[in-house]
Amino acid sequence: MIPLNNQVYSVIWHNDAVSLIDQTRLPHEYALVEIHRSEDMARAIKTMIVRGAPAIGIAAAYGIYLGAREINTSDRELFLERLEAVAAMLKATRPTAVNLFWAISRMMKVAYETLGSVEDIRQALFKTAQDLQIEDLQTCQAIGDNGLKVLPSNPEKLTLLTHCNAGALATAGYGTALGVVRSAWREGRLNRLFADETRPRLQGAKLTAWECVQEGIPVTVITDNMAAHCMQQGLIDAVVVGADRIAANGDAANKIGTYSLAIVAQAHHIPFYVAAPISTIDFDLTNGSQIPIEERDPTEIYQVGTTQLTPNGVDYYNPAFDVTTANLITGIITERGVFSPSELITLKEAQTV
Repeated sequence: MIPLNNQVYSVIWHNDAVSLIDQTRLPHEYALVEIHRSEDMARAIKTMIVRGAPAIGIAAAYGIYLGAREINTSDRELFLERLEAVAAMLKATRPTAVNLFWAISRMMKVAYETLGSVEDIRQALFKTAQDLQIEDLQTCQAIGDNGLKVLPSNPEKLTLLTHCNAGALATAGYGTALGVVRSAWREGRLNRLFADETRPRLQGAKLTAWECVQEGIPVTVITDNMAAHCMQQGLIDAVVVGADRIAANGDAANKIGTYSLAIVAQAHHIPFYVAAPISTIDFDLTNGSQIPIEERDPTEIYQVGTTQLTPNGVDYYNPAFDVTTANLITGIITERGVFSPSELITLKEAQTV
C-alpha cells in the first residue's frame, strides 16, 4: 500500500478484495483492513477507517461492486432492485461528502445502462470502480499542478497552512490540498507546511503530518487556535484546504474549523484556496446553507483514548463540518484550472454523472 516513491494509496483492489489503510490507527500503527462485503465497506466508511471525500467515493464504488457479487440471482430486475438497497446502505454512511453520492450514482447508471447478463453488469461495475480510482489519481495530480500556478510568487519558497487531511489518504493518491503542497515541494517552491491539528479527531496531527513524514516534507503541527497567531507573526504565505461539498455559488463545506481559518486569513490578507475535484461541486445546491452537516458522536470531544476530559453533566455539540462562504475564498483549484467562486457555474457542463 506504500509502493513507488513512498506514494500512499488508501484504497486498493488486491487479492479479490478491497484493502484499506485503517486511518483510525495512524500514525502509531500502519494496518490494512480487507473488505470482502458491501456491509463491511459501509461500516468502514461510517467509522472513518476510510475518510476524505474522494476516497469515500472510491470505496463506495467498490462497495457497490462487492454488493453486486453478493446478489445471487440471474434475474436482471431483481438484481437491480437488490443493488438499489446496497446503494441506499452506502449512501446512509456519511451525509456531507458529495463524492459518495456522485460515485454511487455513476455506478448505478452503469448498472442500468449495461446490456446483457447480470454477470456482464458485475464486470462493468468492477471496471467502473477501477476507472474512478484511476481518474481520481489523475485529477489530484492536475489539481496539485494547477494550484502551484496560482500560489504567491513571493517569497520564492512558500510556507503553506492546511487544515484536516486532504492528502493521498483522503483520495486515490497524491491529494487535493496536499496535492498542491506536494507539487510545490517537487518544484522547490515549498519551505514548510503548517498543519492544524484539526480537533476533535486530529486528522492534521495524525494523518497530514504522517503523510509529510513519509515523503520528507518539512511539517510543523500547530493547534487549531494557533493559526491566527502564526498569520500575525508573518509565518504563513497562503492557506490551502480541501472540501467535502461545494455549492454552486462557491460556498464550501470542509472539516470543522475551516470557516474560522478563512475569516482569519482574510483579516491578514492571506490568500485562501479550496482544492477539490469538479465532482465535489454540487450544482443542485444554490448555496452552502443547503449542505447537510454531519454530527458525530460526542465522545470525539470529551474522550481521548480511555481518558475523559470533561466533567459529567455537560452537554456537547459535535458538527463534523462547517461551511466557508464564497466571499472568503480566493480561488477554487480544480483539475480544469483555478476559478473564483462566481465562475463555478461555467463548470457545470464538465461534471459527468
